[in-house]
Amino acid sequence: MEWTGLNELRDSYLKFFESKGCLRKKSYSLVPQNDNSLLLIVAGMAPLKPYFTGQEVPPRARMTTCQKCIRTGDIENVGKTARHGTYFEMLGNFSFGDYFKDEAIAWAWEYVTQVLKLPEDRLYISVYEEDDEAEKIWHEKVGVPMDHIVRMGKEDNFWEAGTDGPCGPCSEIYFDRGEKYGCGKPDCKVGCDCDRYMEFWNLVFTQFERHEDGTYTPLAQKNIDTGMGLERLAALMQDVNSIFDVDTVKAIRDHICKIAGCTYGEEYKKDVSVRVITDHIRAVTFLASDGVLPSNEGAGYVMRRLVRRAVRHGKLLGIEGMFLKDLVKTVVDCNKCEYNELEEKYDYIVKVLTNEEMNFNRTIDRGMKLLEDLIADMQASGKTVLDGEDCFKLSDTYGFPLDLTREILEEKGFTADEEGYEKCMEVQRTTAREARGGSKYMGADETVFHRIDKEFASEFLGYETLSSDGKIDFLANDDELITRAEAGQTAYIVSAATPFYAESGGQVGDTGIITTDTGKAEVTDTQKAVAGKIAHTVKITEGYIEQGQAAHFEVDAKRRMAIARNHTAAHLLQAALRNVLGDHVHQKGQLVDADRVRFDFSHFEAITPEQLAQIEALVNEKIMDCIPVTTQVLPIAEAEKLGAMALFGEKYGETVRVVSVSDFSLEFCGGTHLTNSSQAGLFKILSESSIASGVRRIEAVTGTNVLGLINELEDRMNASAKLLKLNDPKLLTDRITSLLEENKELGKSADALKAEIANSMFADILERCREVKGVKVISAMLSNVGAAMYDKFGSRIKEREEPVVMLIAGTADEKPKFFCACSKAAVDKGVHAGKLVKEISAFTGGKGGGRPDQAMAGIGDPAMIDEALAKTDEVLEGFIK
Repeated sequence: MEWTGLNELRDSYLKFFESKGCLRKKSYSLVPQNDNSLLLIVAGMAPLKPYFTGQEVPPRARMTTCQKCIRTGDIENVGKTARHGTYFEMLGNFSFGDYFKDEAIAWAWEYVTQVLKLPEDRLYISVYEEDDEAEKIWHEKVGVPMDHIVRMGKEDNFWEAGTDGPCGPCSEIYFDRGEKYGCGKPDCKVGCDCDRYMEFWNLVFTQFERHEDGTYTPLAQKNIDTGMGLERLAALMQDVNSIFDVDTVKAIRDHICKIAGCTYGEEYKKDVSVRVITDHIRAVTFLASDGVLPSNEGAGYVMRRLVRRAVRHGKLLGIEGMFLKDLVKTVVDCNKCEYNELEEKYDYIVKVLTNEEMNFNRTIDRGMKLLEDLIADMQASGKTVLDGEDCFKLSDTYGFPLDLTREILEEKGFTADEEGYEKCMEVQRTTAREARGGSKYMGADETVFHRIDKEFASEFLGYETLSSDGKIDFLANDDELITRAEAGQTAYIVSAATPFYAESGGQVGDTGIITTDTGKAEVTDTQKAVAGKIAHTVKITEGYIEQGQAAHFEVDAKRRMAIARNHTAAHLLQAALRNVLGDHVHQKGQLVDADRVRFDFSHFEAITPEQLAQIEALVNEKIMDCIPVTTQVLPIAEAEKLGAMALFGEKYGETVRVVSVSDFSLEFCGGTHLTNSSQAGLFKILSESSIASGVRRIEAVTGTNVLGLINELEDRMNASAKLLKLNDPKLLTDRITSLLEENKELGKSADALKAEIANSMFADILERCREVKGVKVISAMLSNVGAAMYDKFGSRIKEREEPVVMLIAGTADEKPKFFCACSKAAVDKGVHAGKLVKEISAFTGGKGGGRPDQAMAGIGDPAMIDEALAKTDEVLEGFIK
């Protein structure tokens, strides 16, 4: 065996299986497509599930990939050992009802012995204890000695994904790395927990169907699914201790050590931090390149957690300032030979990670302040355990992992309620699972359309025509395929060809009419069903419709045109955004219907009014230039060379449709469009807003919807002018300016009057003050006092030199409040307005708090105000030193 670099290993594996007739595919996105069971891709076979389940026909019956993967189930151990990591690449070769055990085993042996040149005497094989067939192939056909073949039980060598569905035995290949990696025990062998016998390739033979009663029957179509960790293979070939010592990963590790000014291998704690950052920067760089943005849910939450763990460990290493952006360059340089998108999206990736690092640096200070306050409260109350809810809040809101909270608490002699924290985490996990929705085997939602032959697919005719003649090939309701639907019933129609566009890429589905000799159906929606089928949702309005009938399909042309205006405008908008704001702008989602365009995009700050006007003007300029809108179908490599923009994470075939508006806009797109930009008429932005961290949204209208907007605004102007008794709406601005000035003067008069009233009331209630342990106390319910008076009372109290505390219940507002203010002398004696008002409000079922000198709280039950105020002296005594 020869030392081989990680990138060279990847290429040699894929080329080898290409030579065996496998279709070589680039890694799919880390974000699963149409799979509710996964947040992120966790294995090489995960993106290929539709081919294994029969939902879709694979592009070839045998394939090979090197798939990007992220697993976070053991994230707390990442860094603590050299074994654990979140990001890795998985080499795989797959057969969908084509080759089986003979070929899979023979080719695996050929690759490891003839390409990798691993010594045969150091290779060991494990097989499922009941799989005589696999053992026979390994021994008799491949020639592996029996003393190098080990039979193992179901736990180790049988793969199944649940209580039912396809499953089968597996066979694993091990390499004996030598005694230096062993545990030294006399019984050390394959299966030992030490690092001597490394399992590096798993061959899964999917040959059975498991039933819910626990029985197994043979599958008609047998599949092969193999997986081999690329980094693990590289560690083996380079004879290094762990994945962190592999050439491409070590380059990142060494860069971190250089920034931190430390040497790897000298101090365990620092090694932990270096490993955490090394692993996490790889993961978040690839996540960003696949369009994931840090957020508080789903894949975005995973990314946020990884970024924040990396930043925290940077602080533990003593790294000052922002550092993630420097590491991105090393990650890109080490991986761009296979993942060229990293280089293309380099600026965008840096912007995403820098923005999140900056936000966390701000957040962590607030989190530390909260934790310090919680520790102070524990010290004051004699508690020794921090509540699980508080631990979870620190983690969920401020990005403090439980281990960080635990470390800080231990330094102060406290512990964390980890059981309570886990309960909060489980609630969050349950919510996330419910948000993803239920799923059947391997994440495939079972629908009535699965009962149609997977080879049957619908051809879309709607690029060229809005009407066509065809046939009702299948008719269904929600539960089953049917042969007839009567007037008043809702059903689904599937045909071999249709001019109706099925909802996709943010463009809504077409509506229209389907007619037969015996009936008429209104198409209310069109959706993509499983394996390329197009399903028309219909309501039978006349007569009846039967399966097999000849039919005429007619799309609502006026609605389709309105949708096309908005879709082409969305392309122009994205180009304008990139032109004005920068190339980091990428589509994060869109909705294109007949009424408007809603476009979500990556950008990390509010857009100024000037920029928004510039964007709108640029789109309208391209509309007025009457530019032809062209479409062409190209091989994906050729489209990429042209510079056509693709959607993050979208799964594309070997050929793609490219929509161009001159050289201003060039995008991969399967939607329907105008033939000339001028058909959009006009473009008007309605709103611009933030919808998530790093994601903004623009809503806009085109064509006749702009005219509708103008008419609506004109009606409002006329109505406003009428209210202000103006004959000419053009005078509105002057009249409004005049009214604002009048209102400003009235406000000044009102403030002066309030101050006078406050002075008078303050003098009156001051006469009723009492003394508690040397502190003057004023407490009262004031029915004619509301929020507008609180600051005036507060400033009067805080300017007094003697220790004074005021606690009032103001009930003049719709929502009554407790207000508390303390003079500096009172604060010096231990009084805390925030804590005092919090305790008093709790007697009424209210909540609140604030600063030591001024605070406010809600009143739960107003009937309890007198009883709560009566507790003032008793509560206050506990604070006064």
